[in-house]
Amino acid sequence: MEVRKLSISWQFLIVLVLILQILSALDFDPYRVLGVSRTASQADIKKAYKKLAREWHPDKNKDPGAEDKFIQISKAYEILSNEEKRSNYDQYGDAGENQGYQKQQQQREYRFRHFHENFYFDESFFHFPFNSERRDSIDEKYLLHFSHYVNEVVPDSFKKPYLIKITSDWCFSCIHIEPVWKEVVQELEELGVGIGVVHAGYERRLAHHLGAHSTPSILGIINGKISFFHNAVVRENLRQFVESLLPGNLVEKVTNKNYVRFLSGWQQENKPHVLLFDQTPIVPLLYKLTAFAYKDYLSFGYVYVGLRGTEEMTRRYNINIYAPTLLVFKEHINKPADVIQARGMKKQIIDDFITQNKYLLAARLTSQKLFHELCPVKRSHRQRKYCVVLLTAETTKLSKPFEAFLSFALANTQDTVRFVHVYSNRQQEFADTLLPDSEAFQGKSAVSILERRNTAGRVVYKTLEDPWIGSESDKFILLGYLDQLRKDPALLSSEAVLPDLTDELAPVFLLRWFYSASNYISDCWDSIFHNNWREMMPLLSLIFSALFILFGTVIVQAFSDSNDERESSPPEKEEAQEKTGKTEPSFTKENSSKIPKKGFVEVTELTDVTYTSNLVRLRPGHMNVVLILSNSTKTSLLQKFALEVYTFTGSSCLHFSFLSLDKHREWLEYLLEFAQDAAPIPNQYDKHFMERDYTGYVLALNGHKKYFCLFKPQKTVEEEEAIGSCSDVDSSLYLGESRGKPSCGLGSRPIKGKLSKLSLWMERLLEGSLQRFYIPSWPELD
Repeated sequence: MEVRKLSISWQFLIVLVLILQILSALDFDPYRVLGVSRTASQADIKKAYKKLAREWHPDKNKDPGAEDKFIQISKAYEILSNEEKRSNYDQYGDAGENQGYQKQQQQREYRFRHFHENFYFDESFFHFPFNSERRDSIDEKYLLHFSHYVNEVVPDSFKKPYLIKITSDWCFSCIHIEPVWKEVVQELEELGVGIGVVHAGYERRLAHHLGAHSTPSILGIINGKISFFHNAVVRENLRQFVESLLPGNLVEKVTNKNYVRFLSGWQQENKPHVLLFDQTPIVPLLYKLTAFAYKDYLSFGYVYVGLRGTEEMTRRYNINIYAPTLLVFKEHINKPADVIQARGMKKQIIDDFITQNKYLLAARLTSQKLFHELCPVKRSHRQRKYCVVLLTAETTKLSKPFEAFLSFALANTQDTVRFVHVYSNRQQEFADTLLPDSEAFQGKSAVSILERRNTAGRVVYKTLEDPWIGSESDKFILLGYLDQLRKDPALLSSEAVLPDLTDELAPVFLLRWFYSASNYISDCWDSIFHNNWREMMPLLSLIFSALFILFGTVIVQAFSDSNDERESSPPEKEEAQEKTGKTEPSFTKENSSKIPKKGFVEVTELTDVTYTSNLVRLRPGHMNVVLILSNSTKTSLLQKFALEVYTFTGSSCLHFSFLSLDKHREWLEYLLEFAQDAAPIPNQYDKHFMERDYTGYVLALNGHKKYFCLFKPQKTVEEEEAIGSCSDVDSSLYLGESRGKPSCGLGSRPIKGKLSKLSLWMERLLEGSLQRFYIPSWPELD
């Protein structure tokens, strides 16, 4: 009975604890936890979170409830710092991302989830690592910081790919992928893949730089380029993702048909060639990673021994098909320079094997970088390293001097001596520096022994006196010098500063530009369709704005052109009536911006009566276009004037007048003094003062701003020829009439020709591109 009562008491206690936990979960309010209002900004929320986090951090606060309080603070900040979660919480009381259910169902899920979040279970019992410190202990040694990523990971990604996971606190999806992640990390790290983990809560700058705005995220980095993983997080998918990061041409499939061509490429590529014989039809990932790490030094091929068509190679090189075999070939393709065979190829074994065979026996110096590696700078007297350099001409086939030099290098391999060769025609400055007498060695090979003293190019060297032909005596002399160098380093008596070697294998400018452009386009494509949209929004906004402006302009222009075509009518000839009612000349509307309001041109005479209203007190923005004429040219000039200005009468800001030269010559001469480049200044010594003809001049007068623009008739070819034949008339005059009588036979010339270009001048007047002549005040019209 007592046992039953005790059992009932325990059950009641458990139910009570559960009820209290549910009530506490229902009372969870992130605004109340952080002590901010519902309208608080992100800056206020962040400030409150930092303050409370420092106060309740378990490492600093020894209160028993500090850990639970810190968890609530972190959870509240995670909800309120994310605008989407904050909006969901404000609307539904739930910070979840899926809103496909009804509100009541969401609230039930919210209560159930928060019940589990607030009811603490020990990880050792349930294996459910809620505590972030315990959960991150697996990835602790892979944690990345921004400086570490920039200074180490990015440069190292040119030798091996990196797999990086983005995680954060309270990331339940991160917990689900941890077993798969741990298994994949252990496998790929042994193969040579770099591993990294970024905590988005503590490394926000790095997470933003990588473009990861959600957790968990998995991305790969190779050659400094970032690629995101978008498939299900399973072992095989992650392995294929890492393999897809590698370039596709790292390893060449080799068979009986192409193995001779593959191994013979050492002369052109200046690299040893490696062959892996294995029974798997697919190239192992370990071999691909090795090929990527040493792609600048060796070329890699793969032979699938289970494929028909490889028997000749396996028989020729005596390959055991039941175990993976790695062969490296240098200058001789008939016999490998080194061999390694093992049933379990480990990364360390392959790396040691490749490192020992990175260079050819007599490699060609094709760049300054390779020169630094093969002929390093002397660090101390005990670390003397010498380079034996063969200076020879470039040939398609191996020449006898080079074959002799190669055999000598094969027979005299030493740690302190490196054998190299240089094509003299490709490295002309380098060869001329080492050759004492270039004429004596013209078209012949030479051998120099040198020692690098510093990085600035200073070397001590000795060049063999006679050209190198590869004879036994040449080999004997070179061997004697090398033996003597061991006892007497002073044998290298000559000294020089070598120029930098040109990079012979560097791609041309167009190829480099093409590769850069293709990489940039590929990055943009990945960013648009795979990476985050937030980083691409400025670029997309710029592109769409440019397209909108472009197509908007085209559409507006199209509608504008169609309206102009509808409104325009075929040119017609009409007659313009003057106020005097004498003539009505024809006109065209081709250059008119506005349709003329009347069928005639209203031209008034500028007299002392109309002078004030038509000029002095002219309203701002209005101009008076005045034609200068005489009594004898009045009729013909007014007809031509009306014809030329008719298309501009639609503007209400233009007024048209004429001025009699016979009555107001002094007023006109006064204005022309301010336009000295347009007309000469009259003076008392000018005998043609009263004969100067200004008929056909047109002035556009702006009465408000006190300036005028001047139209001066241009001389025609006939006029210039006639004027040139008149020796008694000043060359600056071209008179149609001079005081009523003909001059030099020009009396029959048409007066209307003076205004032939007036319409073009009027267009420039409306455009505002004419020169303006300003005056202090308008003179009186006598």
